[in-house]
Amino acid sequence: MIRTVEMLLLFLVPAIVGAAESAPLDPAQAQPDQDGSTLWYDACGLTIEGQGWSETKSAYDRLPGKAEGMVRPAVWNLSRHSAGIAVRFTTDAPAIHARWTLTSANLAMPHMPATGVSGLDLYVRDRERHWRWLANGKPAGKTNTATLVRGLPQRPRDYLLYLPLYNGVTSVEIGIAKKYALAATGSRPPGFEQPLVFYGTSITQGGCASRPGMVHTAILGRRFERPVINLGFSGNGRMETEVVELIAEIDAAVYVLDCLPNINAKEIAARTRPCIEILRKSHPETPILLVEDRTYSDAFLVPSKRERNLSSRAAYHKIFSELRAAGDRQLYYLKGDHLLGEDNEGTVDSSHPTDLGFLRQANAFAEALGPILFSDRR
Repeated sequence: MIRTVEMLLLFLVPAIVGAAESAPLDPAQAQPDQDGSTLWYDACGLTIEGQGWSETKSAYDRLPGKAEGMVRPAVWNLSRHSAGIAVRFTTDAPAIHARWTLTSANLAMPHMPATGVSGLDLYVRDRERHWRWLANGKPAGKTNTATLVRGLPQRPRDYLLYLPLYNGVTSVEIGIAKKYALAATGSRPPGFEQPLVFYGTSITQGGCASRPGMVHTAILGRRFERPVINLGFSGNGRMETEVVELIAEIDAAVYVLDCLPNINAKEIAARTRPCIEILRKSHPETPILLVEDRTYSDAFLVPSKRERNLSSRAAYHKIFSELRAAGDRQLYYLKGDHLLGEDNEGTVDSSHPTDLGFLRQANAFAEALGPILFSDRR
């Protein structure tokens, strides 16, 4: 059931925000197809969201180039996946095509489909300014061409195209018929420019959503009308100071630390406080949300998993309580008991959410984030 805060967000946020308009891209800069009927535009000329740095080694990396050699190789390699990165644009075209080239030929995983690992996901604003899912680009190889949608009534609309969650991309192009216009969606309005920054694990990265727009970070970005920076690193969200030092360079609306699934109680006790201190050195008043690990869906019957949840949470909450008592009033806490719902139907393997699990997780996060983000607007 959607809670009261959720209902307010679903209807209030789209009503009070809008984006500035940009001039259409120059068709002379596009690449025509063989018969000249479709023009292909490089997505780099549109609005790219989901990156905290402009100095990246490749156009769609999640960490800056300087991070290579600074973070562990596993983190660096995963940072080259395009999780959370999205292209925002406006067009009046009745048909939208996409062409994208992946960095890996491994399109899927045993427990996550190719549409989520390596596909594209297209959303559109309806007349009430709510985001609605429209189409998925299904990968068939390293280089893919897809007609995302055709036959739309002609009028300008805002679109949001999410890139793959567990693969990288070297190029992304949008194709439209040459008589129509394509423009970058402009900057977000004052008060909505700062991103939600998530540092976490494979779950944060998007495992195992069926498509890129279904990970909870993306759902929250649409609900709150904010850019989102997804720094989820599969198996490697270990609350490492070198990663947090990079994160501290981002001017965020809120920092979300969601690393417990990848570290144990001893590591939590040792690493949490130093990471918070790094963020506080640069951002003394920015909200920080500490998120407990989700309850393993089989923990009711597997003692080792139940103990893992309980010990991790006890170590985490102890530090939270101490820092709050010491005066950090912008430190917040989200319990893990209900992140996946009240039953055990929300995962593929007791840990990684299905789409149902991600929707439930987004609802729980929104309950915590809503009061934080809108506290100065009440």
